[in-house]
Amino acid sequence: MATFPRGCSPAVRFCQKLNRLKTLDDDMMATSLKRCLSTLDLTLLGVGGMVGSGLYVLTGTVAKDMVGPAVIISFIFAGFASLLAAFCYAEFGARIPKTGSAYMFTYVSVGEIWAFLIGWNVILENMIGGAAVARAWSGYLDSIFNHSIQNFTETHIMQWNVPFLAHYPDLLAAGILILASFFISFGVKVSSYLNHIFSVISMAVIIFILVFGFMLAEPANWSAKEGGFAPFGLSGILAGSATCFYAFVGFDVIASSSEEAKNPQKAVPIATAISLGLAAAAYILVSTVLTLMVPWHSLDPNSALADAFFRRGYSWAGIIVAIGSICAMNTVLLCNLFSLPRIVYAMADDGLFFSFFARVNPVTKVPVNAILVFGILMSTMALIFDLEALVQFLSIGTLLAYTFVAASVIVLRFQPDRISSKGTASTSPNPNSETSPAPTESQTIREDSGELKQYESFSDKLQLVERQVSSEKRGPGQLKAYWEPYLGKLLGDCEPGEVVAFCVLTLIVSSVSLCIVLEFGTNQLQLPIWSFSMLLVVFILAYVLSLTLIWLHEPQSKSKTFQVPLVPLTPAASILINVFLMMKLSYLTWIRFTVWIGVGLFVYFGYGIWHSKEGKAGAAARRHGRPVRGASQR
Repeated sequence: MATFPRGCSPAVRFCQKLNRLKTLDDDMMATSLKRCLSTLDLTLLGVGGMVGSGLYVLTGTVAKDMVGPAVIISFIFAGFASLLAAFCYAEFGARIPKTGSAYMFTYVSVGEIWAFLIGWNVILENMIGGAAVARAWSGYLDSIFNHSIQNFTETHIMQWNVPFLAHYPDLLAAGILILASFFISFGVKVSSYLNHIFSVISMAVIIFILVFGFMLAEPANWSAKEGGFAPFGLSGILAGSATCFYAFVGFDVIASSSEEAKNPQKAVPIATAISLGLAAAAYILVSTVLTLMVPWHSLDPNSALADAFFRRGYSWAGIIVAIGSICAMNTVLLCNLFSLPRIVYAMADDGLFFSFFARVNPVTKVPVNAILVFGILMSTMALIFDLEALVQFLSIGTLLAYTFVAASVIVLRFQPDRISSKGTASTSPNPNSETSPAPTESQTIREDSGELKQYESFSDKLQLVERQVSSEKRGPGQLKAYWEPYLGKLLGDCEPGEVVAFCVLTLIVSSVSLCIVLEFGTNQLQLPIWSFSMLLVVFILAYVLSLTLIWLHEPQSKSKTFQVPLVPLTPAASILINVFLMMKLSYLTWIRFTVWIGVGLFVYFGYGIWHSKEGKAGAAARRHGRPVRGASQR
């Protein structure tokens, strides 16, 4: 643990406040919420969060405007990219079974202010996502009744023509959000049962679409006569993958629910893997059926599936598709309303947000204040804002959260272990523990044959030394024993994990720089070829060198809970993909993001930094001369 030096300057003390880490409870299974969710409950929550209106709208839009029938490959690429991020969430959800998702993971490993900003952005994205889905749900239902609801509202209630606002108040969208918030406030089991009902109906409709759609499939729709399988080439497939990636946003609801899972160490990784696999299979197979039923260039981007059945002469099937679409949007709506209050509750419980939202109903065991207040705020957004204006806010906060969670996996994997496999705080091994003395010429060891053998030749001595070096147990975050003679003096006397944390920062900076050069280098920046090539080489080398230095350090020992494979390669690849997708967003999105960050900093410095539980614990420790709990070690 780090301590505040008595003579440190106010600036240093202030920076330490911003970077303090969350101290984990000894028993992380203890909670004021109710642990009642099974693996099946978590799986259906994940499926409900991912398989929504995108299945019925996004597939047709991407196929017609960007990719063609090769939308199948786009979904495969997007599913793989989402799997990298899902791995990171699954490890944290199993290892730290606390609500808060990306906010909590960042607080444990990176620092307080970064955790607050991640949570602040996730709150906005969940509010916008829920409001946008509610308006889409309302519009879809209204279209079934020939827009009679819209016409009645505009004629008998009111309408307005204001930029960024809807032409009329969407009372139906606001009403469904308030009703859903009311049901969710009854407890987690009620939310789970509702999600079960809508998810089962949605999956049944998907099975109907697949079976009936393959019966109507015509392979000629993929022929060269219709434009071929990939009419837009590789560039179109990659552009489509970037759009399809957002179809899988929603699996983080599983990590948000880990504090209410019966056995999160097993349930969270299993539910994440199964739900992501089911969602990817649904998107890939439905895209296959859709582009085989009708030519891709004739798809209706607004209601591709229903229109495809109508054009093949089965208009009655469109009614079934409409039912499936409404149920799918209901599941997404429930998942947004389910995860948002829990993130708010986690921030309020840590003192970073208003304590009013940290109250848990003693009967239903849910943060009812957060549910009702943010449900009303979400319904207000759906009531007055335009759907397109809402959607423009999406994506950037989610991608930023994915990036920080991936970085947190690397940082925490190469730090002295503060979390045991049972979810209790543990003490890291002493990195300076004594090792066995160097072997001498007369030293003997027992071979596999069981006989004692004396090492006299040079090759035998070298073999013995290599065995001893390989058997040395060094603490997490330290250089591996083999590389200590070569890089120990170069890296200096650093705290365990300090070099890795710096390399992670370099990894993020090089990823951002590399993506900026790739995305804007030839057009907006108008770099000459030699400059463009040189910058690419420099940033790629920085990225690879950071990865290599991280790999040369000792990770934590194997845990009984799920761990991301191939660390640091897997989270580093996730960081690069997320940063690349962020560079694809419009400049207006970045402006809105900057404004929202500014508002968040105002809230944090005006309230959060003074009411933080970690800050209060640190102040109490300093008064008694004890080490500061949760202070940053970097």
